[in-house]
Amino acid sequence: MTGLFLLRHGIAVPHGDPNFADDERPLTSKGEKRVGEVARGLRRLDLQLDRILTSPLPRALKTAEIVADVLGITELLEATDSLRADRGAPSIRDWLGTRAEGTLMLVGHNPSLSELIGLLIAGGPIAAPFELHKAGIAALSASPNTTMKLEWMARPRLFRRLMD
Repeated sequence: MTGLFLLRHGIAVPHGDPNFADDERPLTSKGEKRVGEVARGLRRLDLQLDRILTSPLPRALKTAEIVADVLGITELLEATDSLRADRGAPSIRDWLGTRAEGTLMLVGHNPSLSELIGLLIAGGPIAAPFELHKAGIAALSASPNTTMKLEWMARPRLFRRLMD
């Protein structure tokens, strides 16, 4: 793998909402709007993705669908249980090692995605000094050793400001 983008799902219906089981919580309308803004910003970056892999949970799946649609690559979207909310960062890292694609985007959940950044850039568990915000994204690239390099991280607010 040469490149990796980690995208946390957008704003979802809060935990504990009596109308939705936790695994069924959808994005809110504000969440969909913010994800759309991020997707339009990513389109301006002209990303060359080989695959978008997403958790099958509705809030992550909808996030991935919006991004894939805006980028015009819906055929590259694939849901996988390996990114479900209950999967830990070490499990996701190990699963990533089985993927053959060059550049991937993973759409999933915290704390796993933020912890995964630490695992990939440090090679082991660290107390990460950063956290992906909802609809936040991190870009990593391959490095000459076994770890990856953090290229950049962005909050959705950055993409909104770029669109002004």
